[in-house]
This record gives sequence, C-alpha cells and structure tokens, in this order.
Amino acid sequence: MAASAAQALTPQQAAAISAGETDARIEALQKATAEGDASLLVLIRALLDNEVKVAGERAFVLQDGRSVIAGTDTAAEPPPEAEDVVNNNRMRGALEAALGVLRLVSPERATREQALVELSKQSLDEAALPMIEKALAAETDPSLKARLEIMRATILVASSDPARRLAAAQALAGSSEPSVKNLLQERLMPGVESEGPVRAALQAALTGIEGRLAWGERLGVLFTGISLGSILLLAALGLAITYGLMGVINMAHGELMMIGAYATFMVQNLFRAWLPDLFDWYLLAAVPLAFLASALVGAVLERTVIRWLYGRPLETLLATWGISLVLMQGVRSLFGAQNVAVENPGWLSGGVAVLSNLTLPYNRLAILVFAFLVLGGVALLIARTRLGLFVRGVTQNRRMAACMGVNTARIDTYAFSLGAGIAGLAGCALSQVGNVGPDLGQSYVVDSFMVVVLGGVGQLAGTVYAGLGLGLLNKFLEGYAGAVLAKIMVLAFIVVFIQKRPQGMFAMKGRSAEA
Repeated sequence: MAASAAQALTPQQAAAISAGETDARIEALQKATAEGDASLLVLIRALLDNEVKVAGERAFVLQDGRSVIAGTDTAAEPPPEAEDVVNNNRMRGALEAALGVLRLVSPERATREQALVELSKQSLDEAALPMIEKALAAETDPSLKARLEIMRATILVASSDPARRLAAAQALAGSSEPSVKNLLQERLMPGVESEGPVRAALQAALTGIEGRLAWGERLGVLFTGISLGSILLLAALGLAITYGLMGVINMAHGELMMIGAYATFMVQNLFRAWLPDLFDWYLLAAVPLAFLASALVGAVLERTVIRWLYGRPLETLLATWGISLVLMQGVRSLFGAQNVAVENPGWLSGGVAVLSNLTLPYNRLAILVFAFLVLGGVALLIARTRLGLFVRGVTQNRRMAACMGVNTARIDTYAFSLGAGIAGLAGCALSQVGNVGPDLGQSYVVDSFMVVVLGGVGQLAGTVYAGLGLGLLNKFLEGYAGAVLAKIMVLAFIVVFIQKRPQGMFAMKGRSAEA
C-alpha cells in the first residue's frame, strides 16, 4: 500500500496514538486508520509487541536493534526519561481491529482474506467505514468483495440514519453467516429498532438466512451420517468375512482394529524420528503395515485357537472374548493405559467449506473414499481371484472342496487373516478421526455385528447398505432424541427387523441357504 504525502502518518499522530487517555488514543487511531497510511502498520505492530517508548510529544519505535521516531524514518535513541507504552485490553482490541482493517488493502489475496476472517470476529463501528469502503473500491476478487459488502452492511445496520439501516438490512438478506443471523436477532429485540420498514426488512433478511442455515444443518447431518456409515462399513467388512463367511463369532475383532491403529501410531513415530521431511506421507506406509500387523495376529489366532472351534459358535464367542482381554492387556503393558496421539498428515488437515455452517473435513472425506476402495478390493478378491474362489468353495461345501484338492485348513487361515487385516485397515482409518487407546475397538465391535446381521450373513452388498443405513439413521435420530436414545432406538429397530426377516436384508443363495 503506497501512502501519499497528504496521508503520511505524522510524528504528532503517532504520539497521540501511543500516549494519553484511552479514549483519545482510540480516536487518534481511528482517524489515522481511515487515512490508511502504510507506516501506521509498523506502529500498530510495534504497539502490540510492546516495542514503543514515549518521551514528550514523540514516540520511538524499536525495531531490528535500532530506534526510529514513529511517523518518520529518522533513527534516534529515546531519551533516558522515555517510558514504555502500556496498552489496556480495550486499547489492544482497538489496535487489533485497526491492524485487520489496514490489511484489507494488502496486495496479497491471502492476507486480505485472513484480515476479513479476523475482522468478522470483532465488533466494528462506523469509524472503520472509510477504510472498509476504500478496500471495497479497490477489491477485485468477487468473493472477497461480497464479504466486504456484508461487513459494511453489518456496520451500517446500527447507523443513526434510518435510510442507511434499511439499505443495510436489505444487503444482509443475501448473507448465510451465523454471525449475521445473531446480529439481526439482536436488532429485532424489543426497543432496539423502532422504524417499521427497517424492522420488516430485518425480519425478511433473518427469515432468508435461517432458511439457508437450515439447509446447511440438514446437509451436515447427511454428511455425518454417511461418514459414520463409512466407518461402520470399514469396521464390519472384516467381520463380514470372519463371521459372515466362516461362521466365527470373533469378539476380538475390535482388538484387531486396535492393533491396526497402534501400528499406524508406530509408523508415525518412526517417520517423525527418521524421515521428518516425509512425515506428511507416513500414512501411505501405515496402511499396508496396519493390514499386515493385524493379519499376522489373525493368522496366529486362527492356527492356535480358532481352527479347533469351527462349527461351534458359542465356543468361538467365549474364546475370542478371552483373547480380546489378553490383547487389550498386552497393549496396555506395551504402550500404557492412556491414549496415544496420532497426528493427521498436512494434506488431511482442514476441510472444504461448502456453506457458512458446513465444512467437510478432509480426514472424513478420505475415510469415505478409503472405505469404498477397500470394499472394491474385497469384492474383487472374493469374486475374481483364485483365493476368493477357494474361500467361497470351502464356505459352501468344505468336504467337496477338500475332495477337489483344496487345502481347506490353509484357506481357513488365509480367510481369517484377510478379515483380520481388513480390521487393521479400519483401525488405521479410525486413528485419523478419534483417540487411539486400548479400548478403541470396544466402541465398534457391537455395531459391526449389527451391520453384518442386518445386511445378511455372508453378503457384502448387505454390509454396504446396512452400514450406510445405520449411520444415517443414527445421526438422524440423534438430532431428535439425543445420542443415548438414538442408540436404543436403532437397536430396537434391528431387533424388530431381524424378527420379521431373520436372514437380513439380503438372503444367502445356494446350498448354504438350504442347509
């Protein structure tokens, strides 16, 4: 921002801003801000950093190891009697507001946008109007220009001129910001706005904003429901193999997810210690390692315990429940009972602002995509590969498959390891959205069983529909009944549904359905 000679900050103005009564200092600051001199930025930053001294009618700015007279480029040491400038909270608030206003005319778009974000959180009065109008006249970006117009209207809506208040109310009708809604509600409180036409315009603007915000809330519920459904889908996919195809009630499924999450934690720490420059890509290495860690544990469990219990569901339930306790205690002994921190990579931080009250987090979007990629991979493996053919053959008729030369014991191990590995992928994904601790899997194992049973045992399509459906239903009911009652209502729905349709949404076809 180039300042003209007529707008240059004078030493007298700098001294008036730096010393005196707070009201007088703020008045001098607002007057200088309206003129928009670039040297004022230097003084404001120095005041906020407590790097200004005052002696008589001069202020001295300390910067880069030297001292200059504020409002000039003249180097000068402050006299011994110079005093440090003290800013109370009110003055600091005025300085921060002025700094934000001055940054509105920065040549950098990112700086102007950040200034708008900061100013939207502050209470501005008509003293800031000249600078905002100056920025509005110079702004070339359409989105920033629209936000400046809304900011200008939020100031004018409290103007002493009824005509300006009416124009401001009409301009605010196009906003979708929750802060503008709160402002309009304040203006419509009894005794605040006395002019009938202005009140009518304020009410019309408020109605329009509430309608747009309501759509944002509805879309937010829809997205959170789909997001929860994708997490349930990931958690249930492994169980759809171990329980749906193999008939093993694996109560340690949640702990296999926990192992995948802790594998992600360890990969993160290794990258932080040995490959800090590649830290943002640690998740790409964590995904296969989480799968392998859980698959290896699953293979050990199948070879040592599960292989002796096929066809005995109650025994598998009790045995795997005991295994889950052992795994949890093992993790507590290795990593401690407290949760561990798993950090999102830079490219998964933040989100997409769709509406003013709706932001889609990148980590949730990534999990949604990841869940369907895993689903596609599992579907292809089961339907199109030799291993998938053997798994389906052993599942449908173990004796016939053995007679055809299939090593059924090896296929059982591969299938159980696959289900365990998918649980590890679910744990890797969950580490990006929640806490990682020894009890991580306990929150999802019951929901996973409900998804598999509701969708239909052994049916991947049913798992998809049930997972997404339960996620949407849960979030929809939470808005009306709260989280606890929503869980109870979902459970009651599943019980009634299974009573009416024991085979789930999709019935198994073939000989296994007749057995």
